[in-house]
Amino acid sequence: MHMHKFEKIWLTFGIGCLVVFLSVVGVSAFYLGNKPASCLTTINSEKVDQTKPFDKPGLHKAEGKEWDYELVFVASTFSYNPAQVKVPLGAKVKVIATTKDVIHGFEMAGTNINMMLEPGYVSEYTTTFDKAGEYLVVCNEYCGTGHHLMSAKIEVVK
Repeated sequence: MHMHKFEKIWLTFGIGCLVVFLSVVGVSAFYLGNKPASCLTTINSEKVDQTKPFDKPGLHKAEGKEWDYELVFVASTFSYNPAQVKVPLGAKVKVIATTKDVIHGFEMAGTNINMMLEPGYVSEYTTTFDKAGEYLVVCNEYCGTGHHLMSAKIEVVK
């Protein structure tokens, strides 16, 4: 069978790209141990209010952990609980969030904090608040007719 020179070049290029892609994914997954960030911790979405730490949303001092505080959020019909919270400047905080009803987003405007909150799963993000000010938390996943009203405020204070 005769193949044109350009067909051979494109075939070689395509196979080469596939080999490079699979090598990068393989090294990342097996050698470096990287895994998807979501779906690691599950929760019964019907019993969120009775499950720790979601039974007491807000900022809590963490004892014996790599971070200083745990900031617990519960998303539900067009609101976050707590709606407003103060965080000390320079604190290393683990943000732990879940939802009771539908998929919600958790985006902290002006930062790189952006999580998807799915019923039955817990989302976590660890960060250090190095800049004082007010940060708006918005839902960036359409969740219904009151979606545009869903927000919370994190105030980083000295």
